[in-house]
Amino acid sequence: MPQGAPRSAPEQQSLQQQPARREQQQQRRRRRRRRRRRPVPAALSGHVQAGLGAAASPPPSDVFSALRLHLPGIQGFWDDSRYPFLAQVLVAEENVDFRIHVENQTRARDDVSRKQLRLYQLYSRTSGKHIQVLGRRISARGEDGDKYAQLLVETDTFGSQVRIKGKETEFYLCMNRKGKLVGKPDGTSKECVFIEKVLENNYTALMSAKYSGWYVGFTKKGRPRKGPKTRENQQDVHFMKRYPKGQAELQKPFKYTTVTKRSRRIRPTHPG
Repeated sequence: MPQGAPRSAPEQQSLQQQPARREQQQQRRRRRRRRRRRPVPAALSGHVQAGLGAAASPPPSDVFSALRLHLPGIQGFWDDSRYPFLAQVLVAEENVDFRIHVENQTRARDDVSRKQLRLYQLYSRTSGKHIQVLGRRISARGEDGDKYAQLLVETDTFGSQVRIKGKETEFYLCMNRKGKLVGKPDGTSKECVFIEKVLENNYTALMSAKYSGWYVGFTKKGRPRKGPKTRENQQDVHFMKRYPKGQAELQKPFKYTTVTKRSRRIRPTHPG
């Protein structure tokens, strides 16, 4: 367009709006700079740096107090998706009890991990015999090496939960809702899961995972006791693990090798 020529109405309107557009762009840049320069509390500065890495350690308790004091001033800072570690700090608790986590995981079933099978006998302290799984009937009258006294113990989860199955009958040791010990062909029910407890006297007690406080116990005659009548400190619920006859050699003992000092080699002398 030649100089001095009159401009059209749209062109004049566009020229008038240019200063306003420049002002809006400058305001956007200022807001971005303010967000980048927003200060982080001194107590969090070190943990922010660590949180950007892959393995960040949990913050100490003094960080939580700093969060409460500076939370209104740094609220916009948490919204940034570049700092997921700081978002986790907001929902973390000061006093974390690891025992609660262990108890929750102990109650849960573990169907993913590989099962560990062990073969041994359970010697009853009161009857002086071993637990037998005779199909649906359970007793503690088995002699050492009896085929019905050989038990396959399968770990169910990391919290010492086991399932006990008779090797000969393939029936599982279970406890029903009345507290009676019975044998079942299917051991998927939680009634067939027991928690192993190692007592101070080195005996083992088996508590039902479904009915807390009910233990596997037998009388002096080898008859099963009902779960509600058992306690942890009773001798009726104390057992000792024993390998069957002929199975002890499968557990290879440690072998110690003696290292002798190497003697100096004597080379033969050839006559000159």
